[in-house]
Amino acid sequence: MKILFITSSHNGLSQRAWAELSAKGHVVEIQLATSNEAMISAVSAFKPDLILAPFLKKAIPDSIWKSTTCLIVHPGIKGDRGPSSLDWAVMSQKTEWGVTVLQADEEMDAGDIWSSNNFEMRSISKSNLYRHEVTQAALVGILDAVAKFQSKTFCPEKLDYTKPEVKGTWNDPVKRVDRRIDWNLSTDQIITKINAADSNPGVLEEEILPFPCFMFGAHKEGSLNGDPGLIIAKREEAICIATGDGAIWVSHLKKRGAANFKLPATTVLNDKLSDVLLVPRDVMNDDLSVATFRDIWYEEKENVGYLHFDFYNGAMSTSQCQRLRKAYFNAKARNTDIIVLMGGHDIWSNGIHLNVIENALNPADESWDNIVAIDDFVRDVITTDSHYIISAMRGNAGAGGVIMALAADDIIARKGIILNPHYKKMGLFGSEYWTYLLPKRVGDNKAKELIEDCLPLDTQEALKIGLIDKAVGTSLKEFETALGKRINDIKRTIDMPQFKMAKKKSLMTQEMIKPIDEFRNRELGEMWNNFYSLSSNYHSLRYFFVHKIECGQQPKSIKLDNFKVSEYA
Repeated sequence: MKILFITSSHNGLSQRAWAELSAKGHVVEIQLATSNEAMISAVSAFKPDLILAPFLKKAIPDSIWKSTTCLIVHPGIKGDRGPSSLDWAVMSQKTEWGVTVLQADEEMDAGDIWSSNNFEMRSISKSNLYRHEVTQAALVGILDAVAKFQSKTFCPEKLDYTKPEVKGTWNDPVKRVDRRIDWNLSTDQIITKINAADSNPGVLEEEILPFPCFMFGAHKEGSLNGDPGLIIAKREEAICIATGDGAIWVSHLKKRGAANFKLPATTVLNDKLSDVLLVPRDVMNDDLSVATFRDIWYEEKENVGYLHFDFYNGAMSTSQCQRLRKAYFNAKARNTDIIVLMGGHDIWSNGIHLNVIENALNPADESWDNIVAIDDFVRDVITTDSHYIISAMRGNAGAGGVIMALAADDIIARKGIILNPHYKKMGLFGSEYWTYLLPKRVGDNKAKELIEDCLPLDTQEALKIGLIDKAVGTSLKEFETALGKRINDIKRTIDMPQFKMAKKKSLMTQEMIKPIDEFRNRELGEMWNNFYSLSSNYHSLRYFFVHKIECGQQPKSIKLDNFKVSEYA
């Protein structure tokens, strides 16, 4: 069946739907909803059997949905309507929410219902909820609705508010006044408001900060307190603000104004924090029972070390890479046989930090420092012969974040996450030892295809081609249970002294055949050109990405660099 996606962004949900429907034999094309003309033209050219809108911020033209069945993925329970569904669900602390697949109609979100799937809510940010529970429920609904459409016998359900199972209602868009924070409120109430606006639009704070900023990345603090609204501490990238009954950490801020973008809070406030107390934290000896802001932490269970690096949106700045490398060095010094690289609970990793680079006085120099720092960490993992290393991928990963995971001995991913192991859309050749790690995993031809085609992979395809070793559990809870079983299997079946000796010999053999730093040096040679050459498009593409400039607004002269991957793999 020919299916056309009309979507405002080909985001993680859209990519997963594309991957799963393509795997079922459907021909799926993507059209960004940049204009009515673009949408109408795409429908006319492709002539789809069905149109699906996985993520839509604007209405589909009448001429399209009146002539072709259009199914809209709405992140709300049956009967829920309006553009701020998830915001209200998080802010009102719903215990259950859902995703409804409905048919486009005259009234917004009032079309016939093709599928509806509910899930239990967690106390997390809106973006985290969207990437996990919403995406999973949406995929169930999309596959269900497509199957029903193919049957040609299904009659969709009319929206009827008299039915007891229809519990939703119309909700107006969330206004700025709805999000306003009274710092005398409890910590939990304030975190809920920030969570409901993360990652867009954020909560505007105009009173307690030196200048108006939108706030993102809220974390509960379990021991510090002070006068409500006072910035009482700082740590790494975050600031700590006192509340009515304790304090919260805010990891990211965005100055008010169209030209600004999200940055670490300590970067935005900078010298305004000179008198604020610095509260450091020992990664290896931290009391994890006390709530606080942590982007890197370590824990041990049954002689297994778990290294977490939970960076906002998966972006890893130079300093974060350096701190992660230090933590990994200390983890290797522990009396354990297995180290599990946990990444983030929401996003595993997306590689270098483009926003921090964009903000730098010299973005080319910061780009170089960032890629060298992440390469250093990847090298440490590749060359580890003292431990069995597992990459436990609970969330999506992109670019260098995917490649970084390949440095481990075993790669376990949660079913349904999306992997984008490529760099070309950002005008980069890429590094992180991809020319060594990727062909080693999938072979030379497939490695070139992944890098050149820039297509997303679901875990089913990643498992098939050998990019990962195992895909387990659809929820985080299921994944962590399966991860524990996998670790126990490894403990039971692998002779660790023999494994370590074999790994040491393998690394020595590789150094005799071709030292791994030769791969790195060739990659960094290309990256140097990407960063410093006047003909490189990297800086323009990064600017568009960071400032969220849509494709239709970008100059048509900007094209992706034509890398000859075959010369390097």
